[in-house]
Amino acid sequence: MNLGIGRLPFKWLDEIVNLAAERIVVVDRDGIIRYINPAYCEFLGTTIEKATDQPVQDIIENSRMHIVAKTGQAELAAIQPINNSEMIANRYPLYIEEELVGAVGTVMFKNPQEWWEYSKKIQPILDELNYYKNNFEKGLTSKYTFSDLIGTSPEFIKSKKLAEKISVNHSAVLLIGESGTGKELFAHAIHQNSPRQHFPLVRINCASIPEHLLESELFGYEEGAFTGAKRGGKKGKFELANYGTIFLDEIGDMPLAMQSKLLRVLQEKEIERVGGQTPIFIDVRIIAATHRNLEKMVEEGKFRQDLYYRLNVIRIEIPPLKNRKDDIPAIATNLLRKLENRFHRQGVEMSFEVLNKLMNHKWPGNIRELENVLERAINVLEGTNKIEMKHLPLYLQDDQIYMNGYQVLHNENSQNNIDGIETVRPLKETLAFVEKQAILKALKITNGNKQKAAKLLGIGKTKLYDKCKWYQIK
Repeated sequence: MNLGIGRLPFKWLDEIVNLAAERIVVVDRDGIIRYINPAYCEFLGTTIEKATDQPVQDIIENSRMHIVAKTGQAELAAIQPINNSEMIANRYPLYIEEELVGAVGTVMFKNPQEWWEYSKKIQPILDELNYYKNNFEKGLTSKYTFSDLIGTSPEFIKSKKLAEKISVNHSAVLLIGESGTGKELFAHAIHQNSPRQHFPLVRINCASIPEHLLESELFGYEEGAFTGAKRGGKKGKFELANYGTIFLDEIGDMPLAMQSKLLRVLQEKEIERVGGQTPIFIDVRIIAATHRNLEKMVEEGKFRQDLYYRLNVIRIEIPPLKNRKDDIPAIATNLLRKLENRFHRQGVEMSFEVLNKLMNHKWPGNIRELENVLERAINVLEGTNKIEMKHLPLYLQDDQIYMNGYQVLHNENSQNNIDGIETVRPLKETLAFVEKQAILKALKITNGNKQKAAKLLGIGKTKLYDKCKWYQIK
């Protein structure tokens, strides 16, 4: 019983070919056209009668069908110049009972415009796929290498060399440093330079996840473990990081109860999902980071001593920006190049006054603050590519007044007179002292409401925030 294509009438088959492959040509081993459909003839400006039984290269400009019929090598999505334009063609060798008998050619797009119209239809789908693909990859891979860690100061180089040396091992790492010093960049670079680089780098901020969700985030949960649990359950961060690295940022903010469970995972190298009964083996490297004094927290009973020792196998201290002022020009230049890409600008530079200001600032927010300052400056640039003093935030423009006031208010050894002779402080220092006292008084009257305090002082809320930052008023 014949159930194949032979049951279809010839006219049907001819029409099916025309519909399925709009423009098609078939040649034998000698490159002679044995079949060409009307759509292809119309495209070429010829007829079936004139084209059939002719050498394909005489009918189709720049054809390679006769070559494919000889070599048996397919040529897919090939660009072919024709009719003062370019078409995109597929060429397939034709085998019958394992014998090469010829070749089949189809035209995918007869000109660039046709391809462009098609691409416009599918581009939104491709963009959406790329969006999800990139976000998935960004979440589970390292973005920085040791070459991205900029600086030549001795203290920084010492930390960087230690990180590079230990990166090839599997021991736990504890990164210590103020907020904004680049602890996460160090974690990325260590993972990227390790044998685990082809496996995931999973990041979790222990301070940003509510305590009641932290366990399920770290270890996952089984289906039905609690109301709202996903069908099939969910993998936790440790499972996602298996054979790779997990970066526990702000480990000092992890609740004590959770610290006990984390310690067990590090000791037993296995986790249990919330609501689960079966232990799951995991092999991950731990990189933890904090700006807190963990030794003091251990003494106060706020951090488990045994967990601290587990994490503190290799300790790397990252110096604050105020201790590496000579690195500021190189770091600022590197940040500007990154910001240029984000804001589609080129050749942005800093004036000498701006660079000098950056070099003399104390940077309590470290590199993160420096990046914010430069981003703010680029946002307000108009008709120029040079960052001037006027483009800096107000608190940097008034930096000298603030710094002098800070020194007056925080120098416990300062005296009002020397050898019995009354001294007069510089006007800027006196103004800074008075200004801080006025702000403190306004905040006291308004019970800490900065918006009301700014109104009492007759200044804008943003300016008050800037001044509070520099006088370290909380």
